Amino acid sequence: MFKNHPKGLLLAALSNMGERFGYYIMNAVLALFLCSKFGLSDGQSGFIAAMFLTAIYVLSLVGGIIADRTQNYKATIAWGLVIMATGYVLLSIPVLATPDNTSWLLPFTVFALALIACGNGLFKGNLQAIVGQMYDNFEADAAKESPERLKWAQGQRDAGFQIFYVFINVGALVAPFIAPLLRSWWLNRHGLQYDAALPKLCHQFIAGNIDSDEMKNLTELVEKVGGSTTDLSAFCTHYLDIFNTGIHYSFIASVVTMLISLVIFLMSKHLFPTPGKKETAVSEGYTDAEKQAMAKEIKQRMYALFAVLGIAVFFWFSFHQNGQSLSFFARDFVQTDSIAPEIWQAVNPFFVIVLTPVIMWIFARFTAKGNPISTPRKIAYGMGIAGIAYLFLAVYSLVQNYPSADQFTVMADSVKTGLKAGPWVLIVTYFFLTVAELFISPLGLSFVSKVAPKHLQGLCQGLWLGATAVGNGLLWIGPLIYNVWPIWICWTVFLIVCLISMGVMYAMVNWLERVTK
Repeated sequence: MFKNHPKGLLLAALSNMGERFGYYIMNAVLALFLCSKFGLSDGQSGFIAAMFLTAIYVLSLVGGIIADRTQNYKATIAWGLVIMATGYVLLSIPVLATPDNTSWLLPFTVFALALIACGNGLFKGNLQAIVGQMYDNFEADAAKESPERLKWAQGQRDAGFQIFYVFINVGALVAPFIAPLLRSWWLNRHGLQYDAALPKLCHQFIAGNIDSDEMKNLTELVEKVGGSTTDLSAFCTHYLDIFNTGIHYSFIASVVTMLISLVIFLMSKHLFPTPGKKETAVSEGYTDAEKQAMAKEIKQRMYALFAVLGIAVFFWFSFHQNGQSLSFFARDFVQTDSIAPEIWQAVNPFFVIVLTPVIMWIFARFTAKGNPISTPRKIAYGMGIAGIAYLFLAVYSLVQNYPSADQFTVMADSVKTGLKAGPWVLIVTYFFLTVAELFISPLGLSFVSKVAPKHLQGLCQGLWLGATAVGNGLLWIGPLIYNVWPIWICWTVFLIVCLISMGVMYAMVNWLERVTK
């Protein structure tokens, strides 16, 4: 797999894998954790989670600027890992949220999230910039041999970023299992069982805003998980404490993997190039005419970059619903008695790992036949495939006549059980979303590395992540629609977004192909 790629690719991928493990634990549990710990509504927790994800990617732009200006990418990456680990340490401290301490405990939690976002901003885009520089050097070495060798080397970049992306998803595959396993283990240690609906009802009971139907559901679930209805106030407080402490422990696992990433990176950093230095060394040798031509080319490349970034915004707005409305859908509308809703997010990285070799083979076949698919065209295809996922969900939800989530969750537990979807619905959805992701995310990284000026690689990778940030900043719209209107409307909104984005991308394909030649 790594034979025809730069030597440092494997170690860069391993450095990234540990960090992604921590990130995907957070992505899997954050919105649900904020609901269960603080009693926040889906909309409130979704907003905080969306702002956290937005900050991660916005700060990648800042991290890229810092690395470009200091020319010290490796120190920037290392400090990012240290700061992220500190944030996860703070999150791992189990403190029971009560009406008396929420005023400082919620801001403390947000502060820990801010540290993680800052560290991620220093780390993520700059490591991707280093991978891009590996391929710049790889192609430069190939050009010295022959034009044919250069053409072959240029064809390896997309594949290299897909391999890099697979290792991201190894961490992502394992991560969603950690929090549910630790939570269930901690509950079992205290003679209790897991139930996704119980934390919300416990918070409502403690706050005194529970109606008669919800009270009936609460007593049924308390008996179901092994509790006593004699003193519901004491039970609810105890259950919430045990339930959330198990999740806090999962953040300790994030600290461990973050430190592993740091060790791997520090031990192998001598193998990594330093983006920007070579460009600086030769820039004085250019004539005025050459500089003008270079400036024009850079301008065209930046226009192309921003065009693709606009499409990326809407992809991530749709795709990252896996940590928002799709997680809430798994919790509320899918039979998850034996499988926690967070675990369903492991389906996506599982498909990434399994499908990446297949998709790489398909792309290689087209290339071998002399008809390679350009990166912009692949991205356009990806938006259409993402649309298929939401078309499927919209049709299924409409046929099942699902109401809004707010209406569904107040139904009696016995009624809801008969209406819930089978797990296969999520599997089909994640299959199409994953194929779309493989057409867009790793190839988007590859596209950025192709068009980015050598002295602005950290900034340009930060811009790609900044587009992700804008998409993440819109994530709260999903839970809002999901809770207010029949949920098929929520999925239809994402379908329309994907179709419009695909159409716009197709309209730009020929221009983008010319710019990236």
